[in-house]
Amino acid sequence: MSNIQRWEPFRDFISVRKDMDRLMDEFFTMPTTARSGWGLPMIDLYQTDDDVVVKATMPGVNPEDLDIQVVGDTLTIRGEVKKEDDQKEKTYHIHEHQYQSFSRSLTLPVMVQADKANAEMKNGMLTLTLPKAEETKPKVISVKAK
Repeated sequence: MSNIQRWEPFRDFISVRKDMDRLMDEFFTMPTTARSGWGLPMIDLYQTDDDVVVKATMPGVNPEDLDIQVVGDTLTIRGEVKKEDDQKEKTYHIHEHQYQSFSRSLTLPVMVQADKANAEMKNGMLTLTLPKAEETKPKVISVKAK
């Protein structure tokens, strides 16, 4: 016995709309570099009371191949993923690694003291700690009772 199902023409349109909504959400919320598969560097930026902290994924990047600069309120991270060897007698069957330079700039939420910054690389994760400028740190004002 077969099930007879009533045809609803708009059911397909709703499915297509949901797919398009998902596609648009992914397109506009994911950085362009991540969509293309070359996502260097994907960045998290947050601040504490004293510092602005930037964490960036850098798989395959050597620390000596990084250039980090702060100019005004703009942080720029440049680097390069270099090919380890260049043997011509290899016959690749799959070659998906990309070797190229990258650059990413972002506006910092507050002014920082770039000369006191600390940068560490561990397991492909760059952690950049930028102390906030004194004038941007919150000041505590105590109230005295009379």
